[in-house]
Amino acid sequence: MSRFGNWFRPLGITLLRLAVGVVFLSHGIEKVTNLNQWQQNFVHMGFPAQTAFLIGPLETIAGSLLILGLVSRVAGLLLAGEMLVALIRVHLPSGPITHVSGYQLPMMLSAAAFGIFCFGAGPVSLDCLLFGKGK
Repeated sequence: MSRFGNWFRPLGITLLRLAVGVVFLSHGIEKVTNLNQWQQNFVHMGFPAQTAFLIGPLETIAGSLLILGLVSRVAGLLLAGEMLVALIRVHLPSGPITHVSGYQLPMMLSAAAFGIFCFGAGPVSLDCLLFGKGK
């Protein structure tokens, strides 16, 4: 069975990278286009208002890089770190560890982005095409 699963590995990492990239791109565009609202949201979450000027572009640019499969490990690590901070500082304090529905998205996005950092972009990526990396 493991050989059969290995055959799908390139497709699996590609689909993971694309899905994570699309989610971050979507969330980043939302933050960039509604910057004033997100400044208020970040203040409400206990961060400086200027955080919106960092997080919106980070999610937009790094999400786009994941979709393209370009410098995917760097983008994955940055996004995993961002979501880990959100998980620890915002989502976990709002409910017990057993209340998964309150923090499932940041937890999954952090883990998936960290997986991309660990395993690379995969063979269907600009990293692989341009640098021979990502396999």
